[in-house]
Amino acid sequence: MGKVTGFMEYDRLEEGYLPVESRLKNYKEFVIGLKSDDAKVQSARCMDCGTPFCNNGCPVNNIIPDFNDLVFRNDWRNAIRVLHSTNNFPEFTGRICPAPCEAACTLNVNDDAVGIKSIEHAIIDRAWAEGWVAPQPAKHKTDKRVAVVGSGPAGLAAAQQLARAGHDVVVFEKNDRVGGLLRYGIPDFKMEKTHIDRRVKQMEAEGVVFRTGVMVGALPKGSKVTNWAKETVSAEQLKAEFDAVLLAGGAEQSRDLPVPGRDLEGVYFAMEFLPQQNKVNAGDKLKGQLRAEGKHVIVIGGGDTGSDCVGTSNRHGAASVTQFELMPTPPEQEDRPLTWPYWPYKLRTSSSHEEGCQREFAIATKEFVGEKGKLTGLKTVRVEWQGGKMVEVPGSEQLLKADMALLAMGFVNPVGTILEAFGVDKDNRGNAKATTEAHHGYRTSVEKVFAAGDMRRGQSLVVWAIREGRQAARSVDEFLMGHSELPR
Repeated sequence: MGKVTGFMEYDRLEEGYLPVESRLKNYKEFVIGLKSDDAKVQSARCMDCGTPFCNNGCPVNNIIPDFNDLVFRNDWRNAIRVLHSTNNFPEFTGRICPAPCEAACTLNVNDDAVGIKSIEHAIIDRAWAEGWVAPQPAKHKTDKRVAVVGSGPAGLAAAQQLARAGHDVVVFEKNDRVGGLLRYGIPDFKMEKTHIDRRVKQMEAEGVVFRTGVMVGALPKGSKVTNWAKETVSAEQLKAEFDAVLLAGGAEQSRDLPVPGRDLEGVYFAMEFLPQQNKVNAGDKLKGQLRAEGKHVIVIGGGDTGSDCVGTSNRHGAASVTQFELMPTPPEQEDRPLTWPYWPYKLRTSSSHEEGCQREFAIATKEFVGEKGKLTGLKTVRVEWQGGKMVEVPGSEQLLKADMALLAMGFVNPVGTILEAFGVDKDNRGNAKATTEAHHGYRTSVEKVFAAGDMRRGQSLVVWAIREGRQAARSVDEFLMGHSELPR
């Protein structure tokens, strides 16, 4: 424990932001991380609890009190070793994880939680700056070959673990660049893609081979996703050429809103809109990019993807941005004695909201209205919840002006063609059916085919994807070798 009385002496210190007017001019990250001295003070607030609820609150079970103590003692090199022992990519989670560990922090019962995420961010950024993040190639090779389908956080974590166990790993990615939804789902202002690129270089030095522009299975008919590959590889070919296959793609099937006017020009999925800007930021030339400048934009969906649409629309120069949420306005402060140490239900205001956004709660879209095939507005109605059912409020109908509507209501399941290509059994939500048991975990109904991440659990967090990738890697290693020394 760094300082016994630290939690009584020091207040929580938040990371800083660049001013709104400057950060809206570009797509670069704008979070100002903690300096080393500030991170040390923040880590002094950790109480090193007898039961560290933060560890269980973290999906990858980061050993949080230990790295807090090491930061307090200025032992940053060991701090990154502890952090990397459970998390392959803390530069991802230190930027975009919602930090369920902090919700579970014992201080959060009646005070401000330890700034765990900001400390993690500081550790990994310093580790890269100091040159402490280096390739860790396997000392011995197994002559086993593993195909990983999908290069998002689950696929990357699994591939790195398997390569370090000595297997020959090939990662197949349908897009033109590695990263999956990290690359084309998360705006650059939340996480610049250089963080992915340098991990790819590290993994290539560890022996991982990346094949981009390759779709495993068949291209979905009529797909509106913009980044489909130009080359296909059959499931039979992968099963024949590799000793094991891990399906680690994302849950990319967007939830639709089948109301009148859905086919009007101006109504798009968030995942038609967001990836295009990321590609432009990467230097690609796009014809007919979906742009929000000068438009009245309505984002339907109150989650993180909706928030990303808000931030991107503001950077485009939208005339106005409004975000819809079907549920009522959450309380500004959670009921801590009731919810702790679990993730609380409360109002969350993102940096994108602070950049300019009108938020509407308890509202539903009845119809997209247009002229000459183009969107001009939305017919809406207020809703309330009675006996667990949503009912419309009589007389609350409105017509709101809109030139662009972005559907950001989440994702229902993986694009089905890959699961069908392998003949994998699905659960009742359309995901790959596989358990997470310690032995034989992540195996599908098809011999030597495994599934992890959003492909198995459905839409979830990056940190859950990393956890599942790591655990699936152990299961694959165990399947191939009869035992595994990889951490679970």
